[in-house]
Amino acid sequence: MLFLFLHMFKWLFKFKKQQQATHSMAKKFLIVGLGNIGADYVHTRHNIGFKVLNHLAKINALEFETRKLGTLASHKFKGRTFFLLKPNTFMNLSGKAVKYWLEKENIPLENLLVITDDLNLPFGTLRLKTKGSAGGHNGLKDIQDKLKTTQYNRLRFGISDDFSKGRQVDYVLGAWSDEESSKLDERLQRTSEAIISFGMAGVNTTMNQFNGT
Repeated sequence: MLFLFLHMFKWLFKFKKQQQATHSMAKKFLIVGLGNIGADYVHTRHNIGFKVLNHLAKINALEFETRKLGTLASHKFKGRTFFLLKPNTFMNLSGKAVKYWLEKENIPLENLLVITDDLNLPFGTLRLKTKGSAGGHNGLKDIQDKLKTTQYNRLRFGISDDFSKGRQVDYVLGAWSDEESSKLDERLQRTSEAIISFGMAGVNTTMNQFNGT
């Protein structure tokens, strides 16, 4: 009888610990902004992922620290922890940093959100998707290759396609126009709100509220 009681007690204790671990995982989110390191890229359209995270960090008085494979800041908000990651591996090798920090912080794949630029959306327009192809984006392609899945959340920020034939690279790696720059802060704020909504309200509610805006 005593043996049975002890066995039951151990099982309940183990079950409780597993529940706590699962609950803790569900409250952690990895938010990855894609971009290239270096002063030459800071104000380019292709670096919008970095710019979004910089804005989110600024309005919440967060500091980025140099960590393995990138710079990292953490934001605790209403019981959730948002890890903001800017990989320092250059855009085309972003997957290594994403995989490392997911595993290190034991964050489930469904709590990953990757922020990237999108030529197919008008300037500043947001589109959150839960899966999809890389769409020719080398950063997303490397993440897909390293995670071995296309089933991860990505928040696309429109940079439009206002360039002449053969000038795509120059456009993507070019600076924002004066008109875009004048509207950028409001768009960064809107994107930051979408990130917090992703962690607090969930992906479906966030898509309904922010997609196309």
